[in-house]
Amino acid sequence: MAAGLPQYRHITVPATPRVTRPLLAAVAAAPVLPSLQSGLDTVTVAVRHGLETVDILRLRRACGTVLQSDGGTAIAFLVPAGVAGQWHLPGTSCTPGARLLPATDPRWVMPPSGPTALARPTDPWVLRSALCEAACTLTAGGLGPF
Repeated sequence: MAAGLPQYRHITVPATPRVTRPLLAAVAAAPVLPSLQSGLDTVTVAVRHGLETVDILRLRRACGTVLQSDGGTAIAFLVPAGVAGQWHLPGTSCTPGARLLPATDPRWVMPPSGPTALARPTDPWVLRSALCEAACTLTAGGLGPF
């Protein structure tokens, strides 16, 4: 068995084309909806399962942006767009799109960070692995099924 941190695949982002100044001015003048960010889907799980998964992902240094639902009964992981059509894991749901809150909102479990405060998605296959590991841990501790 190899020593060290496990190696995860990186999400590759296609290269962006060079943008001219008139296009930048048009983009700056367009209205921006702060509560929506395209390019993200949402994986939702029960709160206990989600918090255990967040702990596992933080230990692996692979946790992206995570938020808690309005009622506090679910945890939502942000993943890259297109995952919703391929996601099949019992006890979870994946929906297209993501509702984002201001970075100062207290419902963020792992808030967006950096100078632009953009949400950072979690790799969906690393998330799936962590969700399965969290389910096993909770079941072994007598806290599952959930």
